Amino acid sequence: MTKILLLLILAMMIVHIIKPLGFPGLRRRADFWKLALIALAAVSLTILLRGGE
Repeated sequence: MTKILLLLILAMMIVHIIKPLGFPGLRRRADFWKLALIALAAVSLTILLRGGE
């Protein structure tokens, strides 16, 4: 699950660098680092919920 999540967010980061996604807070190309923070939080939450299996 975490690998799929990471690949999905990595793809979003690549697309955002090419053409900004236009979501609130992600309107400039330079905002792709915010997606990295979202990825870190999502992976951490997934690991916590699964119990570290």
